[in-house]
Amino acid sequence: MNENIKELMNSVVQNDYCIGCGICATLKGSQLTMGLDEDGKFRPFEENSTQNSKMDINPLTVCPFSNYSKNEDEIGKIAFNLENKANFNEYTGYYLKNYASYVKEGEFRKKGSSGGMGSWIASQLLRLNLVDGILHVKAKNDSDNNMLFEYQISYSEADLSKGAKSKYYPVEMSKVINLVKENEGRYALIGIPCFIKSVRLLAEHDEIIRDRIKFFIGLVCGHLKSEMFAKSMGWQMGIEPANLKSIDFRKKLVGKAANNYGVEVTGDVKGKRVVLSSPTKSLYTTNWGHGLFKYNACEYCDDVVGETADVTVGDAWLPKYTNDSMGTNVVIVRNPIIQNIIEDNRDQLFLEEITTQEVYQSQASGFKHRREGLSYRLYLKDVNGESRPNKRVQPSNDISEKRKRVYEKRIQLYKQSFDAYKEAVKVNDFNVFVTYMNPIIKNYDKMAGPSTVRKILRKVKRGVYLVLNKAN
Repeated sequence: MNENIKELMNSVVQNDYCIGCGICATLKGSQLTMGLDEDGKFRPFEENSTQNSKMDINPLTVCPFSNYSKNEDEIGKIAFNLENKANFNEYTGYYLKNYASYVKEGEFRKKGSSGGMGSWIASQLLRLNLVDGILHVKAKNDSDNNMLFEYQISYSEADLSKGAKSKYYPVEMSKVINLVKENEGRYALIGIPCFIKSVRLLAEHDEIIRDRIKFFIGLVCGHLKSEMFAKSMGWQMGIEPANLKSIDFRKKLVGKAANNYGVEVTGDVKGKRVVLSSPTKSLYTTNWGHGLFKYNACEYCDDVVGETADVTVGDAWLPKYTNDSMGTNVVIVRNPIIQNIIEDNRDQLFLEEITTQEVYQSQASGFKHRREGLSYRLYLKDVNGESRPNKRVQPSNDISEKRKRVYEKRIQLYKQSFDAYKEAVKVNDFNVFVTYMNPIIKNYDKMAGPSTVRKILRKVKRGVYLVLNKAN
């Protein structure tokens, strides 16, 4: 095996810092193929070959969790520091402007997870003939390997709309990146931060990718989920894991707050195809703070808002927007072309410029977990003499004892969730999962939850904010 591939497998994959993006499997001579591991997460596997193939690109330089690749600040400085006109913030990276926005035209907002801005921006790139195709995640066209979603290329707005909404599901990009290499054209890529970063890194070394992928549309990311997440939701509603056929992770509930959405699943029960739905908050495995079925790599990521993307879209989790059940996006613009597209189409959009502080507040828990929490997780790795990725955040033990316990318990939560799920599958009973996880979750919730006084203060503060905002 090539020595660089061997080091990648030993330092990143074997230590469970692989996010499964698939870029390493696209490199000439890599002898790697992508597949699911026992936890339902994508990772590269070695092909059966004794040949030591020559590689034109060192895989360690394009892996987003390798210690040999550039970080987000270094990539952003090259991509966005346009004659020093771009602003910089430690949480959002480079930016031109930040917005709270949603699409007023067509069905973009209705079909989207939130305000529809991601699909709208991609459609504008097609309409204006700036790209020929969009690389994004859509439902699979076949039942190969029972996977529900994969990266595909859409060449029309109609096809693009089929990939609207967030998919909290494992995917990888090797197939679609190889299609780009084999087919001339101009493309835009939609993806989570680490996926965008990996293709940015690849573009630095691969002229074809650099010339063909023209735009990067990033998605704000909490963390990536194993396929067990989707299966667990279907299972709770009565569809056994092997019989789940499709899932809508972000079904909007009319009259509810934007962050109080539902999930809809399709599958087979007793030989009949059924469609079932539930409010997401009613399901056992969907508390995002618990982080069940999380990729370990996500615990060592410090990019919440896709800092290497030309534009990033996410949920505007701010009090003045969340009461609208249709959803509103937070939008961070870094590319002047996309900035002009947005400004030139103000009549089609609800558009309010917001501050970087408001961007931070819209994703405050994510930033805290991946900056303060990451610093403590890095400290733990160093104290224990364990390998870990180099990050922009420095290791630190300088936080309260309560926060230390919170971050330690979160590690236990996601790691134990995989074992609990496997035990439940053995006896075909989801209740086994609940019994296994209940003590861990209850202990975490009791420890991490705010005090009664703090709960009251939060309600008062939120009420005052809403009254003042309404008056304005």
